[in-house]
Amino acid sequence: MTATASPQSKVTYTSANVDWELFHRQFDEALARVRAQLGRDHPLYIAGDAVGQESGALLVDTSPIDTSVVLGRFAAATAPQVDRAVAAARAAQPAWLHRGWRDRVTTLRKAAGLIRDRKFELAAIMSLEVGKSRLEAMGDAEESADLIDYYCQQVEDATGFVRPMARVTPVERNTDVLRPYGVFACIAPFNFPLALSTGMSAAALVAGNTVVYKPAEDAPWTGLELYEVYRDAGVPAGAFNYLPGTGEETGEALWRHPGVDGVVFTGSKAVGMRIFQGLSQQWIKPCLLEMGGKNAAVVMDSADLDAAAEGVMRSAFGLQNQKCSATSRVYVHRRVKTPFLEKLLAKTKAITLGDPTERDVFFGPVINREAVARFERAAAQAGREGRILLGGARLTGGAFDRGHYVAPTIVELPLASSLFFEELFVPLLAIGEVSGLDQAITETNKAEYGLTAGIFSTRPEDVERFFNEIEAGVCYVNKRTGATTGAWPGAQPFTGWKGSGSSGKGGCGPYYVAQFMREQSRTVIEESR
Repeated sequence: MTATASPQSKVTYTSANVDWELFHRQFDEALARVRAQLGRDHPLYIAGDAVGQESGALLVDTSPIDTSVVLGRFAAATAPQVDRAVAAARAAQPAWLHRGWRDRVTTLRKAAGLIRDRKFELAAIMSLEVGKSRLEAMGDAEESADLIDYYCQQVEDATGFVRPMARVTPVERNTDVLRPYGVFACIAPFNFPLALSTGMSAAALVAGNTVVYKPAEDAPWTGLELYEVYRDAGVPAGAFNYLPGTGEETGEALWRHPGVDGVVFTGSKAVGMRIFQGLSQQWIKPCLLEMGGKNAAVVMDSADLDAAAEGVMRSAFGLQNQKCSATSRVYVHRRVKTPFLEKLLAKTKAITLGDPTERDVFFGPVINREAVARFERAAAQAGREGRILLGGARLTGGAFDRGHYVAPTIVELPLASSLFFEELFVPLLAIGEVSGLDQAITETNKAEYGLTAGIFSTRPEDVERFFNEIEAGVCYVNKRTGATTGAWPGAQPFTGWKGSGSSGKGGCGPYYVAQFMREQSRTVIEESR
């Protein structure tokens, strides 16, 4: 078992109270252990059984840091294996439900403890697999454990979601109960490969559902680690099934499967909307979607410009902008545009670029070749339509040539540019000049997305208008540690509006677990005494 830091050493995305020398020593030790495991073959897991490759297709998991490094080879699930996994989940669900909510909470709290025990190995794997910096990777692991505990607390606080109701007549006893739907398909993204996988699946499990889980194609190893956490915590065989594979084959077969009672998905709007529109045929099925964002930071003329520049830089270039909450556009008041840009450029130029497994690197690679190509197209468009103030090209030379590295890029554009509205998921930050708060809010709300937004202003009336008029589910004011990023379980519910979500009640928040359940009213007529 890995040595862990003290309870006072929790690393989140925006704050840390840590013995850094101890942290880095533990990370280095974990990284060495993880590297010793590279290149292995890994099966699927259905009903607790290891299932080998059937079709000949294989996911070869390489690191975006150095694409010559094979992290592992993973069996890719076929449609018949999806059938088998859904059947296993359906068979396991009654027993998992009848264990009762207290037992499920106990089991899942054990899983949270195992994540904390293994957090350095988990963080090291995520750093290698998706290019997270050490602090981003550790935040991902810590958030995963906190999500489980928070969702367990929701069930405990609601006494298993059983509520006595009013009597209409003296002889009746009425009870309201939330009960699980049955089997959930859980389809996860690459960017928070543990936290989002854990949050979605833990909420489904603690509610009494069983899960068929497809990790991101770019992060099957992290997904396998989550399967092992649940297994070792005592989640029974069949209640959580691990099916890596492609979106086109495994994902498509999974969400379309008639034996699936609901879907929880995080990913692109295009895929999410296709799932939403295609899922419900015979009747309406629950479809919990988080579909990305095009998040704006507003910098007013009263802002603390140093805080604004720091907050925008951290939100724009943490994890190379590959967060659905990342700042990807800024609307800056014309009176302060020049000094704000000077500070933002200086802070961005000071970023340490390179291999994110190294201790002081902030900015690593993007996830794959497709992301590089998307970056190059956007940078070329920015050069045609506006001014590239920083970056705009691939990073080359030395270690950069071995991975998917592009430069942190800042561009100034006319407000009509599509780069203000298209979700790119690459480190390109669009800057637009506005005349005041009216124009900033109007421009922000033009986007089809509505996930996060931030404002920097010292005027209370600006803040009040921002909260009341901005069309986003997660809002921040004067956040130096991340203008639009850093939500944490129990602190900032992560709710997408408009094209960013489907239910209006998000993860990390107090209403999440209940969405994995449906209501049943129970009336019992008591015998006369």
